[in-house]
Amino acid sequence: MEPIKTDIVVVGAGPGGYAAAFYAADKGRKVILVEQETRLGGVCLNRGCIPSKALLQAAKLISEARESARRGIAFGEPKIDLDKMRAWKNSILDKLGAGVASIALKRGVSILQGRGYFEDSKTLRVETAEGQKFFTYDKVIIAVGSKSAMPAAFDLGNPRIMTSRAALDIPEVPENLLIIGGGYIGMELGTVYATLGSKIVLVEALPQILTGADADLVRPVMRYAEKAFKEVRLNTRVSSMATHGKEIKVDCETNGQTREELYDRVLLAVGRAPNCDDLGLENTRVTRDEKGFIKVNTSQETTDPNILAIGDVAGGALLAHKAAREARVAVEVICGESSVFQSVTIPAVIFTDPEIAWCGLTEAEAKEKGIQVEVAKFPWAASGRALTFDRTDGLTKLLVEPETERVLGVGIVGHGAGELISEGVLAIEMGATAQDLAEAIHPHPTMSETLMEAAEVFYGHSTHTFVRKKPEA
Repeated sequence: MEPIKTDIVVVGAGPGGYAAAFYAADKGRKVILVEQETRLGGVCLNRGCIPSKALLQAAKLISEARESARRGIAFGEPKIDLDKMRAWKNSILDKLGAGVASIALKRGVSILQGRGYFEDSKTLRVETAEGQKFFTYDKVIIAVGSKSAMPAAFDLGNPRIMTSRAALDIPEVPENLLIIGGGYIGMELGTVYATLGSKIVLVEALPQILTGADADLVRPVMRYAEKAFKEVRLNTRVSSMATHGKEIKVDCETNGQTREELYDRVLLAVGRAPNCDDLGLENTRVTRDEKGFIKVNTSQETTDPNILAIGDVAGGALLAHKAAREARVAVEVICGESSVFQSVTIPAVIFTDPEIAWCGLTEAEAKEKGIQVEVAKFPWAASGRALTFDRTDGLTKLLVEPETERVLGVGIVGHGAGELISEGVLAIEMGATAQDLAEAIHPHPTMSETLMEAAEVFYGHSTHTFVRKKPEA
């Protein structure tokens, strides 16, 4: 069979893959986008970012209805129809997937549904419903994403042991749910299932949930979890699991003490692994690291001159917006432009209750690297807008370079933190100082003004909270 020649093949139609395909088409390249799923959008749209946020929004409505009695508005206990909830969630995914396909059509990007496999560095075989097709190309961009990690010891073939993929389909609301892993996936889905009525025990091997976020940002989330979950166990490992009738028997070990328990379901949220297997990479010059991620340089180039890689499969922060930026870098490099993914401010958001968001330098990183910073914090208990939400459990903080007063990092915990962090990203990218933030008039009463007030705290003259003034230079 004569192979089809094209300029660029993109393997994987997630937020990195379709961003790369669209950008390359905008630059006049002939692009084929290969995706094995029927619905475009990758893990983020189909089994990650979007469905989880839909369910978190449903959980938020339930929580707000329950808590509104103290405002003088009483509702009855919510009636939950899982079939309707699932259909509503899936309708969102269908609309977004169709939207991506429509934009591809308008841009002239050819979409091929099938599984890609490298015959060699210059040839991709795609297995489709109509048979095999072969493609040659000038360059190929691998953007096949990642999947939930499933340790072999826990892979019992029992559907009651779930990864996030199954959990997002809410097959039922188990009475007793064990969540293994206190990262963002475990905590977000724990929020959903706890609100729906599950009694949750969450175990985390490390001494803190949400590792990577500063402790003061995690603290309000931990307080929520201790109240909403049956139990949160830190420094705890699961040593074994076994099927026990219609339950899962689990052995947990905490500080040398082992306990045996039964759960209706178990959610494994212990990280993600790259989708590199059965891709034919061994037929190319691409190399992978010890965790299986594809090795790339700052231009997203692999060790094979014909192949670039972006997104989760290339390691680093497994975030959709990181993949989208790497897509632009990869396309620009293919088009002969000078472009690198370097010194880029990547915001992180954890959609727990309350949300956590940060960008730039964290306090933990500053301490580890020996970077001198001054930290200015504005508590949301002093925010009028936070009081109207009944959400004074938040905090906004700035990490400021003492000598230049440049903003090096921003951290926020609280209601809607994810919608606020972009101002921090802009401040860091533009090299803004704390004074720039302090002098930028923010509307009142809003949550955004907590960034301005945090900057004013740095100078000792925040209007709505008292701090000792910085000594005059």
